[in-house]
Amino acid sequence: MFEEINPNRRYFLTTMIKTIAATQLGRLEHTKQHATSATAELPIEGELPFLGGAIAWLNSQPLTVDELRGKVVLINFCTYTCINWLRQLPYVRAWAEKYQDQGLTAIGVHTPEFEFEKNIDNVRRALMDMRIDYPIAVDNDYAVWRAFGNHYWPALYFVDRQGRIRHHQFGEGNYERSERVIQQLLSESSTGGVGQEMVEVEARGFEAAADWDSLKSPENYLGYERTDNFASSGSTVLNKPHLYTAPVQLRLNQWALSGDWTIGRQSIVLNQSGGRIAYRFHARDLHLVMGPSERGTSVGFRVLIDGQPAVAARGLDVNERGEGTVTEQRLYQLIRQPQPIGDRQFEIEFLDAGVEAFAFTFG
Repeated sequence: MFEEINPNRRYFLTTMIKTIAATQLGRLEHTKQHATSATAELPIEGELPFLGGAIAWLNSQPLTVDELRGKVVLINFCTYTCINWLRQLPYVRAWAEKYQDQGLTAIGVHTPEFEFEKNIDNVRRALMDMRIDYPIAVDNDYAVWRAFGNHYWPALYFVDRQGRIRHHQFGEGNYERSERVIQQLLSESSTGGVGQEMVEVEARGFEAAADWDSLKSPENYLGYERTDNFASSGSTVLNKPHLYTAPVQLRLNQWALSGDWTIGRQSIVLNQSGGRIAYRFHARDLHLVMGPSERGTSVGFRVLIDGQPAVAARGLDVNERGEGTVTEQRLYQLIRQPQPIGDRQFEIEFLDAGVEAFAFTFG
C-alpha cells in the first residue's frame, strides 16, 4: 500500500499519515503509555542513511553518518505546522536535553508539507518559538525522507552507536517505550549507568495531548486537491475568484465558505474583507493553518462558536473578545473548549482581505 513519495502522491500519503497519527496511533498512546517498562531485544532494521540531501542545517554545522558513529542518534521527521508532531515535540525536546551528556544526539529532519514551510526564515522562527536548539536538517527536496523510506509525520528512528537503526515509532504516542529504547541503546557498550527514570513533561498549549475520547473530527485540507465535505451552495470555481454562500446548517465535519474566495490547489485565499469559513466539528481543540497571502501584512479576524463570540472556548490565538490577528504562516489555535464536548458550529470572519488558509486540525 505504501510507496516512495513523490510530489504527485504526497497529498495521499499525508492524509493517510495524519489520519493514522490522529486516531489509531494517538489512541495507542492513550491506552499503552504505562505498559511494561521492560524493553525487548531490539532488532537491526537497517543502517543510518545518508544525510547529505539536506539543503541546509539549523542549530548545527552539517552532520555526517561518520561523525555520528559512536553516538546514539534520534532522528525525528517533522514539519512545523503538523499538530501531531507538535504534540510529540515536548518529549523529544526533553529527551534531547536529558540524555545529551550521556551520548544522545537528537536530530530533527524538517520535511515540509506546505510550500511556505520551505521558507528557511519561517522554519528558523518556528524553531525559536518552540525552543528547539538541537540540530535540524532542512529537507526541502525530500532527499533525506526518501533515503529513510519514510512516510510519516511525525516519525522517530532510533540509531545505535554502530550506526544501525534499531527501532522506530510512527505517529504520536508510546513515549515510555521510546524512552526505554533510548536508555537501552545508551546502556549498550557504555561504561556508565543510565538511569531508568522517565522524563516528566507538562505539555501545554499546542503541545498538550489531544482529548482522544472526544475527538470525532479528522484533519481536513481546504485546497481542492485534497479536501472533503465542502458544503457551500452553488457551483465551485477553481483557481478564480468566486462568491460563495454557506448553508444555514452544516452536518458534522462539513465546512463551507461565504464571501469572495479563490479556491486553489493547496489553499483558499480571501479576495474581499468579510469572508467567512464555517465548520461543524466535534473535538476539544480546533486549529487552522493559515497566514497572510502577502508577507508583511496582517489580517484581523473574529471567532464564533454556535453563533456567539468564542470567549470561554477560545484558543491561544484568540483574545477575550473572541478576536485575533493573522500575522505569519503557521498553525493557529482558535478553539479550546471546556467540557462537555459536543458537536459545535465554528465560524471565523476575516475583517480584512488577503488571508490564505490551508488546513483544519483537531485535538
